Amino acid sequence: MWDWTAFFHYLHSKYLFVGAGITLGLSLASLAIGLCCGIIAALMRMSPRPLINKPASFYVWLMRGTPVLVQLIIIYTGLPQLGLRLNVLESALLGLGLNEGAYLAEIIRAGILSVPRGQFEAGHAVGMSYPMTMRFIVLPQALRIIIPPLGNTFNALLKTSSLASVISMEELLRRTEELVQVQFKVLEIFIVAALYYLVMTTVWGFIQERLETHFSRSVVPYGGRRDGEVRAARLKQKMDAEVLSHDAQ
Repeated sequence: MWDWTAFFHYLHSKYLFVGAGITLGLSLASLAIGLCCGIIAALMRMSPRPLINKPASFYVWLMRGTPVLVQLIIIYTGLPQLGLRLNVLESALLGLGLNEGAYLAEIIRAGILSVPRGQFEAGHAVGMSYPMTMRFIVLPQALRIIIPPLGNTFNALLKTSSLASVISMEELLRRTEELVQVQFKVLEIFIVAALYYLVMTTVWGFIQERLETHFSRSVVPYGGRRDGEVRAARLKQKMDAEVLSHDAQ
């Protein structure tokens, strides 16, 4: 029979709350690793040189073509046979981060390619280097395309992180299973865990909405035309200073 007393008791269980915190921290750290890998892989894939784009294409193909659970097991139990021993946390971060990076690489590459080629040529025409062109011209426009799928990917990562419980990572699902083995309140405790995941993804949904609104704003902010002109003048001064610094070097 359903036990309401047990449900409300575990709803504010410190043991599960700590597990939810570990899940959130693991997801954020994996996202950071994935962003680093994704940016590097995206830029490598855009290179015309086969020695640069082929390894990145292989990485994306391998990570996207195999289950993340299999990747975690291979990293945690297979790498020690090759002399590389990682603990549970390191294995979870490496597995989730590398897998996330493969998907983010395609998202970032698609966002950059969505910017018209003329924008790159315009930056080059005024003397801007490739990094400066990417920073001031391309990426601000590409972020409008990148942010929505990036947010959806992190939403999925919050739930995918539960697979780390297979390699004994003490996150929310692992702690839920351990609590069930002791208390035998299967339905009540698992529904509490599901609510924890639901709260985290819902909060992230609001954050994602704010991010999308921020990066999709007009060049002229809501403060008015004069505020927009001031920002544009400051940005132009900053760009001119970096162009002069780059020419001096």
